[in-house]
Amino acid sequence: EVGEPFKEEKAVAKYLRFNCPTKSTNMMGHRVDYFIASKAVDCLLDSKWAKAKKGEEALFTTRESVVDYCNRLLKKQFFHRALKVMKMKPDKDTKKEKEKGKAESGKEEEKKSKKESGKDEKTKKEKEKEKKKDGEKDECKKDDTPGTPKKKETKRKFKLEPHEDQVFLDGNEVYVWIYDPVHFKTFAMGLVLVIAVIAATLFPLWPAEMRVGVYYLSVGAGCFVASILLLAVARCILFLIIWLITGGRHHFWFLPNLTADVGFIDSFRPLYTHEYKGPKADLKKEEKSESKKQQKYDSEEKSDSEKKEEEDGKTEATRNLGTDGSGGERHSDTDSDRREDDRSQHSSGNGNDFEMITKEELEQQTDEGDCEEEEEEDTESGPSHGKS
Repeated sequence: EVGEPFKEEKAVAKYLRFNCPTKSTNMMGHRVDYFIASKAVDCLLDSKWAKAKKGEEALFTTRESVVDYCNRLLKKQFFHRALKVMKMKPDKDTKKEKEKGKAESGKEEEKKSKKESGKDEKTKKEKEKEKKKDGEKDECKKDDTPGTPKKKETKRKFKLEPHEDQVFLDGNEVYVWIYDPVHFKTFAMGLVLVIAVIAATLFPLWPAEMRVGVYYLSVGAGCFVASILLLAVARCILFLIIWLITGGRHHFWFLPNLTADVGFIDSFRPLYTHEYKGPKADLKKEEKSESKKQQKYDSEEKSDSEKKEEEDGKTEATRNLGTDGSGGERHSDTDSDRREDDRSQHSSGNGNDFEMITKEELEQQTDEGDCEEEEEEDTESGPSHGKS
């Protein structure tokens, strides 16, 4: 036998009813509210009954004490335990999902085969570039840019049925509310509504000044509502006139948010909107898309050219170092040796091993060589005559 609930139990149940998070669903053809046991325990542990008063102990000290008290509330029929039964999808839906999965897998295989054939035709350099681009794209995806689409989380549907074992357990168990007290806010709103209806029926008994004031207020409110309705019709007429005159190219809306689901102030902002939907607008969109593509292509080409320039600079620096070392080691006194060194440096700088020489240059070189030999003979003969 279950007795009537005490005042304290009613107060705890009322606090739990209005503060514990609840959800609504259908059960046995009726709309009901339910809550989860673990959240109810947490809610009561944060309540005033979990704090000790002067000379009194706290009602809720541990989770076990809360579970015991909730068992008392369950026995006094404030709520009852329910069972979650997941709804199974029909066979048609499963067959459709399987067909969709097969079609998607076939498309993915075709895309992979096309990609593999394209990769075989490309060179090694292009493959490296593609790998770098793919790495950059993956990094951008990891950053979670705004506008990226996320997969929809499919929620499994379920229904509630009464449980055979009516016991309160701490966990993910579901409990349906039977106790449904009236909230103070709903009571206050109902009281105000009743007073307003009584005052409206007693309008002839009001003082003359109040009746005149209410009359002017009602006229002003009616004029305001009428003006909004007229504005809504006028803006549509204005849009049609401009649309017909321009042949559907100009879309002009006066107070576009007047009939939108927004706040009172936001319904008057912005004052107007204008859109041009002609051939030039399409060309501009195409030009913008092309310019974006060209910018991407130019940035890629610049990166490749910069890499090539760096490699060329490194090779030239190594060559110059080699030529400087060879020039430091060689010390030729004659003019012919110096010219040969200059030619060798010139050829190494240009990357050529040999140079074409004309007949005139060969003759000049031979004449200079003969003159140098004659001078050497004169110098040798000079001291010999001195000795004689």
